[in-house]
Amino acid sequence: MLTVFKNAMIYENGEMKTGDASFDGKNIALMTGAMGGGDSVFKSETVAILPGFCDVHVHFREPGFSYKEDMRSGSAAAARGGYTAVCTMPNLKPTPDSLENLEIQRRAIAEKASIAVYPYGTITVGELGKAFSDMEAIAPYVAAFSDDGKGVQDEGMMREAMVRAKALGKMIAAHCEDNSLLRGGYIHDGAYARAHGHKGICSESEWKQIERDLKLAAETGCAYHVCHISTKESVSLIRDAKKSGVDVTCETGPHYLVLDDTHLQEDGRFKMNPPLRSPEDREALVEGILDGTIEMIATDHAPHSADEKSRGLAKSAMGVVGLETAFPVLYTGLVRPGILTLERLVKLLSDNPRKRFNITSDPGLCVWDLEASYTVDPAEFLSMGRSTPFAGDSVYGKNLMTIYGGNLVWQSK
Repeated sequence: MLTVFKNAMIYENGEMKTGDASFDGKNIALMTGAMGGGDSVFKSETVAILPGFCDVHVHFREPGFSYKEDMRSGSAAAARGGYTAVCTMPNLKPTPDSLENLEIQRRAIAEKASIAVYPYGTITVGELGKAFSDMEAIAPYVAAFSDDGKGVQDEGMMREAMVRAKALGKMIAAHCEDNSLLRGGYIHDGAYARAHGHKGICSESEWKQIERDLKLAAETGCAYHVCHISTKESVSLIRDAKKSGVDVTCETGPHYLVLDDTHLQEDGRFKMNPPLRSPEDREALVEGILDGTIEMIATDHAPHSADEKSRGLAKSAMGVVGLETAFPVLYTGLVRPGILTLERLVKLLSDNPRKRFNITSDPGLCVWDLEASYTVDPAEFLSMGRSTPFAGDSVYGKNLMTIYGGNLVWQSK
């Protein structure tokens, strides 16, 4: 059966064009001109055919924490969200700090993943910050090196890590957090924390370590990527470092671009690390997106069990899920109001992360009905995680199908 989409929006070579496309049940053929009829023909001015997205910061929890998520459920959630490539963070059990430990995850990927999955390797053994992982052995098989979830506290160790990574032709992707400045905080140290008696995480705990690492990256020449930035100071530091020639890129998350601490509720679904910051921080992040300081958006998809997220702001686990809501949330919050073009959003979600992380797999395609409006319902998620700050929100953009490797890996009912 051949389905033809007439007058669809098609992303090609960085631009949105109008054309027809046919779907034979497995693959989509694109034309920027007119196409003949098929068994089913849809006038589809609201349909956008986009390259599959690439998320360089997800947690699929396997091995070690499969009760939260596993490779099968994580990759299914990604495909539903339009993603055809992801990079999985290494805070696992065992951590991928040796070839033997990494192989456990690689087997799970080969057996269960429906999309391309690129694992990170750790910087240090067990992410404990005391001894280096077997970086030389695992380098050919990892997207980059990171001790995600923990900032590398020792400056000398981070400098040496950058020297080693550069020699191996690999990037350091840093979770920047100065533990000495946390002081037991768990949400942003702002108006909401003060009004409701919560312990706050100061912005300096993030940007101070970024400042340190940018100096080290300048010294060593290492390719350096900053994970999930959330503060206005972080944006400013990275902007200045780029101007001075430092080989640095960064990401932020959808929730940091459309939410801030004025949206907080006494619910674990609003708790993540770094936390939702002030409105001024959110505005600085949007400006960083617009001026190119922030080149990519990553979800930091971090599923936990229902019990772990049911303990309120103070005691719930850090982390929210994001793969199945990222594009609708960003399209609704940034593109529809005219803050960002659709082309720019696709670059942030697909082109830029693939280029920076050398993701060479064919991106495939995802097909979106941009005018489909619905309410985010976590009960419908394919992820085992259900905790999202966007539950109950009305959004635009429904993924009709995702194709990767010539296979239909997601199709809407």
